[in-house]
Amino acid sequence: MRSLAVKLTLAFMLVGLTGAALVAFLIRRSTQREFDRFVINQNQQALIANLTRYYRANGSWDGVEVVFRQGQDVELPRIPEPRWESRRSLFIIAGADGAVLFGGGQRYFGKTLTPAELKKGVLLEVDGRKAGWLIFTPTLDRWRPGTPEGDFLLRLIRAIYWSVLAASGIALVFGGVLAYTLTRSLRELTTATRALARGELGRQVAVRSRDELGELATSFNQMSSELERSNELRRKMTADIAHDLRTPLSVIMGYTEALSEGKLEANPEIFRVMHTETRHLNHLVEDLKTLSLADARELPLNLQLASPGDLLSRLASAYRVQAGEEEITLNVDIAPDLPEIEVDVERMAQVLDNLMSNALRYTPKGGQIVLSADQSGGQVRLSVADNGAGIPAGELPFIFERSFRGDQARQEKYGETGLGLAIAKSLVEAQGGTISVESKPGEGTKFTIRFPAH
Repeated sequence: MRSLAVKLTLAFMLVGLTGAALVAFLIRRSTQREFDRFVINQNQQALIANLTRYYRANGSWDGVEVVFRQGQDVELPRIPEPRWESRRSLFIIAGADGAVLFGGGQRYFGKTLTPAELKKGVLLEVDGRKAGWLIFTPTLDRWRPGTPEGDFLLRLIRAIYWSVLAASGIALVFGGVLAYTLTRSLRELTTATRALARGELGRQVAVRSRDELGELATSFNQMSSELERSNELRRKMTADIAHDLRTPLSVIMGYTEALSEGKLEANPEIFRVMHTETRHLNHLVEDLKTLSLADARELPLNLQLASPGDLLSRLASAYRVQAGEEEITLNVDIAPDLPEIEVDVERMAQVLDNLMSNALRYTPKGGQIVLSADQSGGQVRLSVADNGAGIPAGELPFIFERSFRGDQARQEKYGETGLGLAIAKSLVEAQGGTISVESKPGEGTKFTIRFPAH
């Protein structure tokens, strides 16, 4: 039996049947007990009065069964030596010494009851003198069919049994429906998972509830969508890298072929072009290597405490001349008394160089770039902001993705691989920080790096 639906259905039925049977048993026991108590309470006072009157009239309990047979509130005659077969009754009459004189059948004939057993009965006193005890016989099967009481209990027990069967049937039906509902989502998830394993990325399943199964279906849909998107990005990155590799390789192969066939004479300009294309290839290979190491979490890091102000001052010194040549104002704003951050200084220089290069590339002449550092909420923030063209809102969510190129023409003009911001994000996160971007078209862009303060 491998079906989860069958197992759940049988489990629900078993629980329902067990619960109903237990309830039926307890109700039967309780009903009989309470019914007995009702009969006793209803007749006890009249019976005690009749027994007391009988003992006062006869001076003993001989022939006392007449009280139970007639049950009349009259002076009763003495009946000698009653037969014990007729003494079977709901009650036992015991003498003052505890010896059973009437009732209980052969089980109690001639038996002397213990003080604990006598305490369960009622003391019968006549003229202030202890005459005996009246004790109720605690037998469960005392109500035989044919009597009103027996027929009542029989009908009640039958109703209980039918209720047990009905409850079990309802539990079976509802258990089956619930089991089918629960396993339906699991079956859909199983089918979708197998499809995913066959390469059908992006497969979605219906979210039918808001419980744990609904959360599981939602998580699966998100995972499937992310896998499809990652696969599409991987394909796009592969195509972009192939394009980036093809262009410099074509230039180098063209020049080397022309030089080897004597169609061109070697000169410094040709070697300069070939060297530039080779450097571009090397840059691309290094970017891919850095990304692969970051993905595998094997990127070597030399973490040490460093001053945020020193990092930005070093960056400003490296790019101040280039910014002046492009008529761009470069300002540095560092808050006083900033705590140190634990980073790899060289890797952070690589990240900041990338952000600075982008800012210089997209800031027009007469523009401004601001390097700032401050502290907020236990974190140190390093920012590179410009007042350039900005980034369209539709491109912001994808700006850190690999091979994302918002302005294809400008990227190709500057020979970019589209991996710079993806590498920056990987390097920052590998050092325990975060990076974010804010931008408005026509107003500029601001990249912010956050690290815990030390």
